[in-house]
Amino acid sequence: MTQSITVKVSNRYQIALPSLARKELNIQAGDRLLVDIQDGMIILLPQPQDYVAHLSGLHKDIWENVDTTTYLDQEREAWPISSND
Repeated sequence: MTQSITVKVSNRYQIALPSLARKELNIQAGDRLLVDIQDGMIILLPQPQDYVAHLSGLHKDIWENVDTTTYLDQEREAWPISSND
């Protein structure tokens, strides 16, 4: 969505989502939105039905071409040895 749309806050502090935003994000009646406040802005995000499915594959490009077993071994080797052993 590249155009700005204004909404009016009612005397009960409610707003109506414009149809363009509802259609583009497939927001239906009864759906929940997350309210995020960042740097003086209010950001509304559709709440995922399944957080695991929503986050699956997030940042997978970071691990592309990385041998995770080698990475974990290197991390473990960098841990300080406890003096209680």
